[in-house]
Amino acid sequence: MDHNQPYAASEETRMLRDLVTKFVERDMMPLEPAVLKREAEGGGFKLSAEEEKTLLDRCRELGLWGLDVPEEFGGANLPLISLAAAEEEMARACVPFTIPPDSPNLHMMLSVASPVQREKYLKPYATGEARSAMAISEPGAGGDPAGMTTRAVRDGDDWVINGRKIWVSNVPRADFIILMARTGDGKRQEGITAFIVEKGTPGFIIERAIPMIGGRTTYELVFEDCRVPHENVLGELGRGYAPMQLRLNVRRMQMGARCIGMARRGLEMMSEYAQNRVTWGVRLADRQAIQWFAAEAVMEMHACRLMVNDLAAKLDAGADVRMEASILKVRATEMAQSVLDNAMQTFGAMGMTKELPLQLLYQQVRVMRVYEGPSEVHRSAIGRRTLGSKV
Repeated sequence: MDHNQPYAASEETRMLRDLVTKFVERDMMPLEPAVLKREAEGGGFKLSAEEEKTLLDRCRELGLWGLDVPEEFGGANLPLISLAAAEEEMARACVPFTIPPDSPNLHMMLSVASPVQREKYLKPYATGEARSAMAISEPGAGGDPAGMTTRAVRDGDDWVINGRKIWVSNVPRADFIILMARTGDGKRQEGITAFIVEKGTPGFIIERAIPMIGGRTTYELVFEDCRVPHENVLGELGRGYAPMQLRLNVRRMQMGARCIGMARRGLEMMSEYAQNRVTWGVRLADRQAIQWFAAEAVMEMHACRLMVNDLAAKLDAGADVRMEASILKVRATEMAQSVLDNAMQTFGAMGMTKELPLQLLYQQVRVMRVYEGPSEVHRSAIGRRTLGSKV
């Protein structure tokens, strides 16, 4: 058995994984040289419009669309464990592309959207005709969403929103954003409500673009007397924290799967190089240091994949997965960074160049250790839950 290759628990998942693997190797990886060159020259970590259209058309042709979308919206309605398999394979390519739609916001809307919102926002999002973004973090409460201060006040049939959000991705391409704001006087997570804010709404201002490592960009947003109709309240008033956590936990599951895929790519490249590179008459593959790099990678990837599958199954069952999501978020991001770092070390000076995807994958993982909750915040949460602390 090849322990670098994952085991599919069901025929459905195995077939999906095989299909996505072929899509990645035949359609995505050939785009890597252009993506790497673009990023190295300061053009950002992105696809051209033509490249993206080609991949989207190919996804439609293969049926790789709406994998976890309900059948009522034309999706395959696959369980999250199947989605995780697809995410792992997709992450092996250093190409910024996601099979539509991006799942976390989908699952949040599915859980609380009203009939009107399902038709107006969820349906076009689920079918890939609309894009969304999520605005949670604030300049003074980045890793603590319960500490947000952005506030929405009722005014007749509307809500008037004032505040700031930061580290928001996909803003220029989003048709609407899901915005978290306070509507009540409760402390911490009490009184937080989700709103759907459409692009172009007066008072919704893109304050600045913030370049990030790895060629990505996030945005700071300002809301100045931004008025949205009451029908755009997503879910119940004052009870937006729980569906927001569902969204975050789906993202953390997705991130765990992606980290495994990126680590696999690093191990694959390291293994091929080590079997062919000879130093002082000995192959790198025959040196204990490199063997230990490989052993650690295989062991950690195996452990993380079990965590991903466990989290996915529990999410599908509607269980409380805060502990599992935190454990996976920390373990998978740190695992992938270690594996990629060792792969870069194995390549020596070549591993430091922008000609290989290793450095770009490494940077993507480095960002992951911060967004959706820094490792330190998750470790504290795990400790508090374990020890029964109320602090």
